Amino acid sequence: MLAERRETILRIIVHEYIAGATPVASRDIAYNYNLNVSPATVRNDVAYLEEEGYIMRPHPSAGALPTDKAYRYYVKIISGDVELPPDEQYQIYELFQEARVEFEQWLKLAAVLLARFVHNVAVVTPVKAPRCRFKHLDLVALQDFVSLMVLVLYEARVRQRIIFFDEKVTQDSLTMIANKLNSSYGGMANSEISAREVELSPEEKKVAECVVSMIAAEDKLGYGRPYLEGLHLMLSQPEFVSNPRALNLLEILEGEGWVEAFLQPGLTGGGIKVIIGEENRDEAMQDLSLIVSKYGIPDKAGGIVGVIGPKRMDYARVISSVNCFSSMLSKSVARYI
Repeated sequence: MLAERRETILRIIVHEYIAGATPVASRDIAYNYNLNVSPATVRNDVAYLEEEGYIMRPHPSAGALPTDKAYRYYVKIISGDVELPPDEQYQIYELFQEARVEFEQWLKLAAVLLARFVHNVAVVTPVKAPRCRFKHLDLVALQDFVSLMVLVLYEARVRQRIIFFDEKVTQDSLTMIANKLNSSYGGMANSEISAREVELSPEEKKVAECVVSMIAAEDKLGYGRPYLEGLHLMLSQPEFVSNPRALNLLEILEGEGWVEAFLQPGLTGGGIKVIIGEENRDEAMQDLSLIVSKYGIPDKAGGIVGVIGPKRMDYARVISSVNCFSSMLSKSVARYI
């Protein structure tokens, strides 16, 4: 840990750089803040911070720029004491309460509002259960040997598959098969369906095997395409003007599977995860910080809510905003699921 005065100076440098996106001069710190020390002492403390890797200078006579180490230290010292002002929390609550839309549209609305609150990219993934659970199925006769299976899972997922039988099947027999499997497997996860011993006819067994394979496929899926809002807000900031990495970043965010690659690793339990600069594995993401949290009902259903922005972001506001939206989304999942 840094000594108190040096920690204060580091906080000032981070605050000033977040606000202005320009190097912070030692003389400005000495004259604009009442530190009760001489300008020479401030210069010595800034030199110490540079030696320890908390700041860098574009050239020897330039002001200070925070490094990834500085942002990490800053996040550590503010993380236990950040909360949106009550009036802004109430504003978010009121906007959510007024929304009368389907749940998926509601998640998109959450992404839009979060992006506006933090002026960066907001990410909200669809709700996903740790394990899919069977709700019910319907079988519809298409031809003598062919049926359409409509499989309904909890979390409002519906999947379809064509099934070919070795014997002719009527609609009445298909309805009986569906009723039996619904009664036998309702509410079960894949492993529970496979483990349950139920006497099945060849046709019933074929349908049950299809159910097991379809649920297994769903369990392997990631979060799917997230709701992404505010990209223009982030790219309009100084860090991204003429930045050659911006195009690579766009390609990543418009692609598939990046949520699992960048947000999911290490995101366990509750609370906020902050990924800063070079802690990102992909070079295109190393100018960015990611602040993410899980939302939902533990061990039942949930997703990820987060913010992507330049390392020079207002961490206190973003962390408190993500916390607030995570809480609101969790309450909504409890109502809808």
